[in-house]
Amino acid sequence: MSDPRHFLDLDKLEAGALRDILARGNELKSAWTTGDRPKPFDGKTLVMIFEKPSTRTRVSFQVGMQQLGGMVVVMGEQESQLGRGETPADTARVLSRYADAIMIRTDDPAKLDDLAAYATVPVINGLTDASHPCQIMADIMTYEEHRGSIEGRVVTWSGDGNNVAKSWIHAAVRLGFTLRLACPGSLQPSEDVLNWAADHGGDIHQIDHAEEAVDGADLVVTDTWVSMGDENPEMRRQILMPFQVDAKLMAGAKDDALFMHCLPAHRGEEVTDEVMDGPRSVVWDEAENRLHAQKGILSWCLE
Repeated sequence: MSDPRHFLDLDKLEAGALRDILARGNELKSAWTTGDRPKPFDGKTLVMIFEKPSTRTRVSFQVGMQQLGGMVVVMGEQESQLGRGETPADTARVLSRYADAIMIRTDDPAKLDDLAAYATVPVINGLTDASHPCQIMADIMTYEEHRGSIEGRVVTWSGDGNNVAKSWIHAAVRLGFTLRLACPGSLQPSEDVLNWAADHGGDIHQIDHAEEAVDGADLVVTDTWVSMGDENPEMRRQILMPFQVDAKLMAGAKDDALFMHCLPAHRGEEVTDEVMDGPRSVVWDEAENRLHAQKGILSWCLE
């Protein structure tokens, strides 16, 4: 029996695999749109474990699996024995006997790694506190639908150097684009991921001022400043206010630059209404493409 194909983090996959996933997602999106709706997962089951709340991840994975003919079992934190002390290894062994794939959205990346180490079916990272690879696959799909290949482009991240920023770093290295990180000194991405990017030839730049970082950018990206469990939310808002994406900041990017946000957005904090609802914003296409990019991920893992 061959080892399962896990989708854990973008740095664990080569560019060819990521391109294969994106191509599959685009093919499945096109097929659904034109009415040619294949059901390759008839009889297959995806188990989804949610230890963190979700709108887009839950709905997009569930709808995507069902559109491809499969079934879905959803377990919240109080419905899984993981929340009552069972080890991820034991959970992985059991769920592998029931399901064809496991998706987990959790705080601790070690849980994801333990599941993958002991599961005999594919494990998918629906989000951890360290990374969010499914989101970035949808973002890349969205950019390329609007502007063509992201290779050689300039992407600016403005805000907290969080888990989504980390996955953007992985993507920049694997897919060959420039990434500028405009983050406060106290909220920079971890040294580990920056060192990894440098070791792998990534074109990653840390820039102190958002205005400098967006100069000539093809894409501007941000994320919420305060997540569940973050300490001192008011202090975080004060530190991050100079990195807010407003119309003035977007004016410094290229004339055809796009704006993205993985959502949910706190309007008036990390981004203004004028940008969110403006002509450069593709946030709703981006949200829709979670469905299609994850179909590509499921296809790559299961087929």
